[in-house]
Amino acid sequence: MSLPEPLARLVEQLQKLPGIGAKGAQRLAFHLLKNPREEAERLCQAIRDVKEQVTYCSRCNNITDADPCAFCTSATRDHRLICVVEEPQNVTVIEKTREFRGVYHVLLGALSPLHGVGPGDLKIKGLLDRVGAGGVEEVILATNPTVEGEATALYLARLLKPLGVRVTRIAMGIPVGSDLEYADEVTMTRAMEGRRDI
Repeated sequence: MSLPEPLARLVEQLQKLPGIGAKGAQRLAFHLLKNPREEAERLCQAIRDVKEQVTYCSRCNNITDADPCAFCTSATRDHRLICVVEEPQNVTVIEKTREFRGVYHVLLGALSPLHGVGPGDLKIKGLLDRVGAGGVEEVILATNPTVEGEATALYLARLLKPLGVRVTRIAMGIPVGSDLEYADEVTMTRAMEGRRDI
């Protein structure tokens, strides 16, 4: 059975979203078709609002609806401590811990020569400018534990250390709730390196 053209177009657009395959896109399209028009209008308006009102902070590159963002303008955050992450969603994960009280710098990616992503494609200059301006005591490199994330962390460490700032890397290792037998060698090595006194 062929779908009516507008519905086929919707399925095609939904498939472009990350993690949505052909069947999932079709399921979502039929869900939207079945629900009241007002619900679809609210979804359309929410998408329009995000595209019109959400931007990147000019200081840290996190997503925000006010520039500079709430982290950069907060008097209660420790501006001597910068946590560097790859993407804005990484900020949300760190904030959920309620432990980190510093500010952030979002690179908007990671070094990946295979995908044509070099240092000029990331928001590195802004980080170097922030550190170079003084007042920053420590930069925490919280890039992902991937080949690209590791390469990015090493590259940044080489650039930051000559600026006289302490450069640290987040500890990585065995996730809480998992068994040691499922840990690969790299994860186990990281866990041993990141051990601390108890």
